[in-house]
Amino acid sequence: MSNTEIEFLKAQLATARSEIKNLRQQLSNLQHMHTKEHQHILKLLNDYRCEGCQEKQQQNGHSNKKENILVDDDGADVCTFKPIGVIKTVFNDKRAVPRQASLASGLLSRIDISSTTFNNPAHSLEGLENFSHLWIVYYFHRNPNHAKAKVAPPRLGGERVGVFSTRSPHRPCPIGLSLVQLDRIEDSKVFFLGTDMVDGTPVLDIKPYIPQYDVPVNIKEAEFLNSREAPDGEETNLQDKKPGGSNNTQPVPAVTVPNWVLNSSSLNVIFNANAESQLQELQIEKNSIVDVLKADPRSVYLRTKYGSQIYTFRLGEHTVTCKFDDQNTTVTVLQIRDVVNFQEMTGECSSSAE
Repeated sequence: MSNTEIEFLKAQLATARSEIKNLRQQLSNLQHMHTKEHQHILKLLNDYRCEGCQEKQQQNGHSNKKENILVDDDGADVCTFKPIGVIKTVFNDKRAVPRQASLASGLLSRIDISSTTFNNPAHSLEGLENFSHLWIVYYFHRNPNHAKAKVAPPRLGGERVGVFSTRSPHRPCPIGLSLVQLDRIEDSKVFFLGTDMVDGTPVLDIKPYIPQYDVPVNIKEAEFLNSREAPDGEETNLQDKKPGGSNNTQPVPAVTVPNWVLNSSSLNVIFNANAESQLQELQIEKNSIVDVLKADPRSVYLRTKYGSQIYTFRLGEHTVTCKFDDQNTTVTVLQIRDVVNFQEMTGECSSSAE
């Protein structure tokens, strides 16, 4: 056997070893996902109630689906809140959900106001169309109460900080707050751009974004007592409003955040030829996938333990498969399939394996 043939076989062997290593990493990743899904199913089974039990709970005023009650250490009720509606998004599970609404400003979602909240829910939305942005207050119904005082934000690469210095969804009171852009209102439905919630998220409140109140001002120098602020919804041109009736605009105080918040990286998203053709075939908006992937939706666990890997997530009625290249800060979309076809393919593979 010549030296050339020996070198060729060595190269083939190195390639095979590399592929086996990648397969082992993917298998470990799948096992981790399976464990999480198994825990989720166990929780669903534990929380399951038959229709008769649900009706009995509703009659007693303790329905878990419609009300959430906070209690203090002595067991006394502190406050009771009832969702006003639910959010409909393209994210059927928590995997790949953007961490902030601004990171997916091109994704359109909606809020369906519940008819149990108002006799005519459309009346509660009158006047909201005059605002461009909204605050949405919602409940992290897929995240149980998190008792740990420290969490590991993705940007810190595993380092832990106090939960109240982060926007982590894992909190002692799992309440979320997102600033979104209003798209339109149709009857009792509010359509908005910017999605960082999973489908079916209960909404607790909707508030209009008002720069006059929501942008930081120098409170020490503002003469609030010398002027009467306009009621909510009756604000005039914000450029014409002077705090305290003064002719001199008060300076805006310096807003500071930790360096790790500013250290955001954006991945370069690439579509191979196969994915490009599937985009056209399935008529999918390309930016909806780019918005999800450019901010790196992987958890710290997946990113640090497995590195560059195959990653699959569901986006509405489609499944997206991609490959991360951490060394070159790129992610390549390999395949986009319809969920039904993906399930059929999985079933065929299972049948052939049997």
